[in-house]
Formats: sequence, structure tokens, C-alpha cells
Amino acid sequence: MSKEKKKDEATDFDEAVEKVVEEAAAEVENKTPVIDWEDKFYRANAELQNIQKRNQDERVRLTQYRSQELATKILPSLDNLERALAVDGLTDDVKKGLEMVQESLLSALTDEGITRIATDGEFDPNIHMAVQTVEPTEEIAANHIAQVLQKGYQLKERVLRPAMVVVAQ
Repeated sequence: MSKEKKKDEATDFDEAVEKVVEEAAAEVENKTPVIDWEDKFYRANAELQNIQKRNQDERVRLTQYRSQELATKILPSLDNLERALAVDGLTDDVKKGLEMVQESLLSALTDEGITRIATDGEFDPNIHMAVQTVEPTEEIAANHIAQVLQKGYQLKERVLRPAMVVVAQ
């Protein structure tokens, strides 16, 4: 083989390689937008799923605590019923009627997941509000509730109104 022929073959080979490289580069350039759109699609899809999950969580929270506003409006009426029941001189019929109303309201609140905060035992600042302190006695240990001034209520784990108490300190 002559040198010229080898040189022509090498040139042809180099040109062929160069042509393949150019075609590959053009192919990559053509696919880049597809890859970009695919990436954008996956990101948008993930964002949509996140939005749907947040909306579902919000709906669950709203459903779980839907009774909160109504309960906070009813609690003062329950307090008034308790005060009315504490009045001396009520006839048995009136007292019985007030107790029935009180029980029906408490039953409705319980059905919605609203419960009274326990006030027997140790003081817990997360659910009790100390409005006064007294000296501990033999019956009441230090840091325990001595007297309940106003009952507290909670909806599931959320405190609607802390119990107002007197604490032995």
C-alpha cells in the first residue's frame, strides 16, 4: 500500500469519526430538551403529590377539630348551669331539669371528643392555670391541686380552656 492510499484511508477514517461525533452531538442536543421536559414533568408531579398530601392533612385536622369553636361558646353555659345548681333553695323539679340540661350538653361534648381536664392530683401547668396558692396541709401535698375554681376542657389533646385551680405550694 502506498503512502498516499494510507493517508487517504486515515483521512477518510478521521472524517468518518468526525461525522459520527457530530451526529452524536446533534442527537444529544436534540434529546436534551426531552430530558429537561422529563425532569420538569417529574418535579411538577412530585409537587402536585405534595400539595395533595398537605390538603389531605389539612382536611383531617379540620375534621378532627371542627367542634372547637362551638365548644368554646358552649362552655360558659355549662359554667352557668353549675352555678345555678349550686344555688340554695331550688325546688327538686328545677334542680332535676337543670341537671338534665347539663348532662345532655356534657354528653354532646363527649360525643365530639371533648372531655373535662382532670383536676385531682398534681398540678400540670400545661392543662391547669394556677390563680392562687395555699400552704400545703396533711390532706393536700405540695404542688397538688387544693381547689378547682373553674373546670377545664380539652378536645382530644388540644386544651380548649385550662382548669383554673388553687395550688398548694
